[in-house]
Amino acid sequence: MGASEFRFFLSCDLNSPVTFRIEKLDGTLPVEKSTDSGVISGAEDKRPELYVECALYIDGAPFGLPMRTRLNTTGPPYCWNELITLSSKYRDLTAHSQLAITVWDVSCGKGEGLIGGATILLFNSKMQMKSGKQKLRLWKGKEADGSFPTSTPGKAPRHERGELERLEKLMNKFERGQIQSIDWLDRLLLKSLDKIKEQESSKHGNSYLYLVVDFCSFEHRVVFQESGANLLITSPIGSTNEFVTVWDTELGKFNPSEHKQLKLARSLDRGIIDRDLKPSNTERKSIQRVLKYPPTRTLSGDERQLLWKFRFSLMSEKRALTKFLRCVEWSDVQEAKQAIQLMYKWETIDVCDALELLSPLFESEEVRAYAVSVLERADDEELQCYLLQLVQALRFERSDRSRLSQFLVQRALQNIQLASFFRWYVAVELTDHVYNKRYFSTYDLLEQSMKKLPPDVNGEDGNKLWQSLVGQTGLTAQLVSITREVRNVRGNTQKKIEKLRQLLSGLLSELTYFEEPIRSPLTPSVLIKGIVPGESTLFKSQLNPLMLAFRTEDEGSCKVIFKKGDDLRQDQLVVQMVWLMDRLLKLENLDLCLTPYKVLATGHDEGMLEFIPSRSLAQILSEHRSITSYLQKFHPDEHAPFGITATCLETFIKSCAGYSVITYILGIGDRHLDNLLLTDDGRLFHVDFAFILGRDPKPFPPPMKLCKEMVEAMGGAESQYYTRFKSYCCEAYNILRKSSNLILNLFYLMAGSTIPDIASDPEKGILKLQEKFRLDMDDEACIHFFQDLINESVSALFPQMVETIHRWAQYWR
Repeated sequence: MGASEFRFFLSCDLNSPVTFRIEKLDGTLPVEKSTDSGVISGAEDKRPELYVECALYIDGAPFGLPMRTRLNTTGPPYCWNELITLSSKYRDLTAHSQLAITVWDVSCGKGEGLIGGATILLFNSKMQMKSGKQKLRLWKGKEADGSFPTSTPGKAPRHERGELERLEKLMNKFERGQIQSIDWLDRLLLKSLDKIKEQESSKHGNSYLYLVVDFCSFEHRVVFQESGANLLITSPIGSTNEFVTVWDTELGKFNPSEHKQLKLARSLDRGIIDRDLKPSNTERKSIQRVLKYPPTRTLSGDERQLLWKFRFSLMSEKRALTKFLRCVEWSDVQEAKQAIQLMYKWETIDVCDALELLSPLFESEEVRAYAVSVLERADDEELQCYLLQLVQALRFERSDRSRLSQFLVQRALQNIQLASFFRWYVAVELTDHVYNKRYFSTYDLLEQSMKKLPPDVNGEDGNKLWQSLVGQTGLTAQLVSITREVRNVRGNTQKKIEKLRQLLSGLLSELTYFEEPIRSPLTPSVLIKGIVPGESTLFKSQLNPLMLAFRTEDEGSCKVIFKKGDDLRQDQLVVQMVWLMDRLLKLENLDLCLTPYKVLATGHDEGMLEFIPSRSLAQILSEHRSITSYLQKFHPDEHAPFGITATCLETFIKSCAGYSVITYILGIGDRHLDNLLLTDDGRLFHVDFAFILGRDPKPFPPPMKLCKEMVEAMGGAESQYYTRFKSYCCEAYNILRKSSNLILNLFYLMAGSTIPDIASDPEKGILKLQEKFRLDMDDEACIHFFQDLINESVSALFPQMVETIHRWAQYWR
């Protein structure tokens, strides 16, 4: 029995409020039938608008005010990932305290529709407080019953519990660190778990709804104890050999001796001694090991003590600053003061490390202000690479008018492209009911500051500049209206295209020629004057995205795709990462001919994409039978290998390598031949990033998307061109590994966003991303590792079967 078995807190000693997180709703919502016509009302009629109501009951009676989550209309899946803090405190709880949780739908029109409810006890049978993720089965059509015993228990009846419930209980322990992690075995388990979930789902036909709630975890277990009770009075020990549980009340509490030793070791009076301390060889190796840790790794007590002890000798090592600031006891005023003084004397850190200091780990205003001062050194191009994450980092600031918000506004005033993107990134967050006040404050600061700008050399003053940006919002609102009108047209795609052009030429003819030029949302440096109806069309798909040709001020044109009904924030994030990684590779003189097309989310379910003339691999293989035949049509050379010009073939090989590496690192899922596109000059690129960070709707996805047709276009697995492809992959992988801290820091800053694949489990997603970099290996080992990954992906049979089935489905659609 380990020592951790005896470490615990008493519930009566916890003065903090009861806190838990409402994560997501699993399962299929009941379909509502119309009583008038008998027609099933689907997603076209209305989208469910769900919220969760939580109420605390003590001994069967309501205690305190119920709390509600925000409305969620983005599902399925419905992910809130919202922290709920009740007015009641842990010390107020009794052994029969329970949480009554009800899910409501307010889209019904008349009143509120009841989805279902469930109740869960806060203490288990051993009188220990429940922690970690709990999966509650909802009682459909019933409001959660807070009486004791309850009629709506969230726990499945014992006779209905199967293998899935047992495994989920073990997964809960695993996520809390109570089960040792074994990497290769964990991967096998997760695959098996997904398979069991599918089997259980087909068995029950998705008839159940489950709500996932994450209870707060403390450093030690929390044991129920009423205030004032005498814990030392135990039951008499009999003469039998039965075990008797005796709680040690001292363990887990404040230890004066340990605290004194720690204070002496970190005493500021030791500063004179510590200033001259130099680490031994063993200590130096330990310090170097710690400095190589990724930003996601938590430092142990000994590691924190080691960095503090040798803080003076580390001041010339710029990589050490972020790690040093992590080991500071910020609650100690004197220690915090010395840390701030040392920070300003430290070797100036890189911009990458400054991003880490803007994460939620660092609350000190001085530290965050220092990070902003480092960011001031970045040029506009580099700043634009991080702008999306810096806007998200405003959530972690201590005030609405923080140093970070003022810095971003000032830089936006100096560059219209930065200003346009900054305005959109902030505008999209105005609907966040937790941080909308902060984002409104930042938006207002940008508007007021820009309007005060004096006229430039072209005579354009701040007011006119601001109107050219605000006009983008009016344009998107009209495009949303057009999309709805076009979708309502009955008939084939051609009739919808005719309706689109009719609207642009007739009722909405003001879109053909704008009164004042508007800056293009995707390329703010370009002024657009109107839409060309004859060149505008729409795509044949469920959402009917518009493809609009805009007339530019220099009498040119630019084509843009506008989508309504799809959350493009995740695509925007992925394409930003592709753009950043392309930049990092080019800085190392490796141009892999990537296509980071522009994406801008103008809302949670709308946005714009740059149109790149290209065809999907599915279409190419259907019409030309092979990629080689397609490229021969545009770049023939009868004397070159495969009848294609050397430049075109090299472009194809490089782009295949670049996207193979990037999609592997970012864990891009749901890859098929319809979202792999190819341009006439041989550039292959990916679109549609609905699944990232390891999520994939298909079972057993290969590590990277590399279909046999792509390998055949390189001459097969034995050709010199395929060998060159693998060489590009390995080189790119090792270059991007060098910037792993930058990429991890950027994703860490996104942890508070409501992007579905990040909001569902931010910590897990970032750890999956970190795992892809294989930071435990050196460059040479990584070359062998990545070559094995490529071979595994090419030889994977199952994805080929899935692709064939997908083609059949597309044929019969």
